[in-house]
Amino acid sequence: MTRVDPIQAERARNLWTSFARKHAPVAKATRLSAPVRGFDQVGGLAGPKDELLTFACAATSPEVYERWGTFPPSGLLLIGRRGSGKKLLAEALASQTGTSFLLVQVPRLVMETLRHGGKVGELVEGWSHALDELPPTTVFFDEFEFYQAHELGSQRDDLPIGPVMDFLLDLVDRTVAAHDVLTLGSTSYPDTLRPAFLAHPRFERVVEVNPAFPSDVVEALGIHARQASQRAGRPLFDTVDWNDVVRPYADHSIADWVHILHSVLRRKARCEAAGEPPGAVAGEDLLEEASRAQGTKKRLSYGEGTYI
Repeated sequence: MTRVDPIQAERARNLWTSFARKHAPVAKATRLSAPVRGFDQVGGLAGPKDELLTFACAATSPEVYERWGTFPPSGLLLIGRRGSGKKLLAEALASQTGTSFLLVQVPRLVMETLRHGGKVGELVEGWSHALDELPPTTVFFDEFEFYQAHELGSQRDDLPIGPVMDFLLDLVDRTVAAHDVLTLGSTSYPDTLRPAFLAHPRFERVVEVNPAFPSDVVEALGIHARQASQRAGRPLFDTVDWNDVVRPYADHSIADWVHILHSVLRRKARCEAAGEPPGAVAGEDLLEEASRAQGTKKRLSYGEGTYI
């Protein structure tokens, strides 16, 4: 993992903040950061990791492609269910390449742009100029299927799909064309994704993010359990057979399991605050919370979380 140079990170923040102040949709729907999570903090997902490490060469060793008579893909599209780790992989790519990470929440950008109306041309031109001025950056367009994204509450058939697509494709084209930018996108709805996003020279490579069950889930939980104990400065978990815990709940995503783990830890914290002896986290605690989460998912229409 390569740390983003602090001076470059500060410069990137200042440049993007200056641009975002002029355009409310950008300010509300994008976030630029210096990521700290590397690929070693992403559980499982060996195939997608390998794809992104190959893409990382575009920033770290661009001459390698030329020596093999080829060139890096213009962009990578990550597809997979909600909570599978797409955004986390994109952040890890930014860490691997020592670049700033620009998260673009596509559904919110669309809604905010429609809400504010006008000045789309200025926004797009400003977008190009800002990216050209930024130090090396990884840009991640999160959820291209904006009209049925979870963030909008339900499928939105009232949106002007044509103009919105023109707007998004223009942003993607300008991002791909920008110097020193790695471009990634994602969708949780690949079956309905419009083919225009895959047209040259946009997203030339599609990467499926599909965690292996239960091994990838177990690996991710192990990472998060270790991190929690490190933050606490003491062991928090009893001997847990993670496979036995995970296997009965194949419908839970990695994100669901991370939330379950932290729900158990919060319950332990509450017990301690109430003066009750909480004891270390055991498999029974996790199974009880997993069962509770499953019941909640059945009562809610969206069900899946975000892998954080």
